[in-house]
Amino acid sequence: MADNLPALLVVLPLLGAPLCLLLNRGTAAWLVATLVAWLVLAISIALLWQVRGGDALHYAFGNWQPPWGIDYVVDRLAAYVLLIVAAIGAVVMAYARRSVAAEIEPAQQPLFYTLMLLCLAGLLGITITGDAFNLFVLLEISSLSTYALVSLGRDRRALTAAYQYLIMGTIGATFYIIGVGLLYMLTGTLNMADIASRLAPVAGTNTVHTAFAFITVGLALKLAMFPLHLWLPNAYAFAPSVVTAFLAATATKVALYAMIRFIYSVFGGAFTFSQMHAELLVLPLAAAGAFVGSVVAVFQHGLKRMLAYSSVAQIGYMLIGLGAMSVTGLTAALLHLFNHALMKGALFLAVGALVLRMGTTRISALSGIAKQMPWTMAAFVIGGLSLIGVPATAGFVSKWYLILAVLENGWWPLVVLVVLTSLIAVVYVWRVIEVAYFEERPADAPPVREAPLSLLLPTWLLVLANLYFGIETGLTVGLAGEIATDLFGAGSGALPLEAAP
Repeated sequence: MADNLPALLVVLPLLGAPLCLLLNRGTAAWLVATLVAWLVLAISIALLWQVRGGDALHYAFGNWQPPWGIDYVVDRLAAYVLLIVAAIGAVVMAYARRSVAAEIEPAQQPLFYTLMLLCLAGLLGITITGDAFNLFVLLEISSLSTYALVSLGRDRRALTAAYQYLIMGTIGATFYIIGVGLLYMLTGTLNMADIASRLAPVAGTNTVHTAFAFITVGLALKLAMFPLHLWLPNAYAFAPSVVTAFLAATATKVALYAMIRFIYSVFGGAFTFSQMHAELLVLPLAAAGAFVGSVVAVFQHGLKRMLAYSSVAQIGYMLIGLGAMSVTGLTAALLHLFNHALMKGALFLAVGALVLRMGTTRISALSGIAKQMPWTMAAFVIGGLSLIGVPATAGFVSKWYLILAVLENGWWPLVVLVVLTSLIAVVYVWRVIEVAYFEERPADAPPVREAPLSLLLPTWLLVLANLYFGIETGLTVGLAGEIATDLFGAGSGALPLEAAP
């Protein structure tokens, strides 16, 4: 059984998905989906434990050895991202029952859990596969299920948001598969490790340059990199609360993982930064995204849209770390990938509790709500502090390493940008705190009860994780640093440390 864990990680949710649909009852489907999600989490922890020393696991489907067959590869980077996706999936699924019952029609609830498991399977598969075309297939599994999940939102604008997401996502997937096709034309293989070994003799050709550009743009669309982020605000704002929390904490992280995998394990850091000079494009767009996303978030009237634009800014931070071309910068990007999943997961779950009790996400409707929903608002406040980067929260740790990375390169304007956008985050988080804590509840407003324990417990699990990983940094910092060192020391042409400016 232990030898089959990499396959089970994807097979279990794929088998659970049709079972949820066949059960045709919301509660039964939720039980199956939750059981599968927690089994997947246990498997991801076991895989991380096995590769913690640096050795990678390989699983060849049908005993067709790579590069001929599909190879699942679990190294420390893949195990790190698998843990993030699986942990968020397990927590969100435990949270889902009451929230889904309130926001989705009973007849559609089995379909909802089917789509959630398909999305989970796709994201896990993207992370674990070592085959470039198989990654495309799994990307489409997760994307198609995501479009349908967004469309299930009770606001009619969810359909428009899902359609916009569909168009942008299809363009991104098309760009990606064109790039993979060009690589296949040159190398005759789809196995990522095999592609990397065969690229060196043809790395200077226009075909490789074009393939790199197509793959990077395609993944940037999936990542919601500024200015390719236009699908994200509406998708987050109008999707069911559970979907928003799950996507915000996982989907863009997996897209960033795929970009990191191609940059360092397929093309190589030296090709990416020394030949293609990708940092000249990535850094300005990342900086613009961090600033514009933060500023636009200040002027939003709904909590979901505010946090959605905040995500655009946080993605900018990760890309700044990636563009720093150093072990410290990549460590910061990987840390923020983990920490942002915790903070946005906690924040959107708190928002989901507000939606359950109030039926709205408008900030103006939250007047005095902290007195009636103290635990929910306390969770939002702590998640907001982590988003800002206050010391003793997870967000502070990754921003600290990001500042160290840009200081290593002498990029003082980016230091100012990180500090400035963090102060802007104070503004939009304070808007919510001010309304909820310091304004009086309208006299004619109906009383509101605190969210049920089934929502509060998963929310506070992520809140406490934000605090724990903000104080005890050994696990995340140590693992992210080891992964960054592995990638820079890989034999696939990674950029040497002394080559970083």
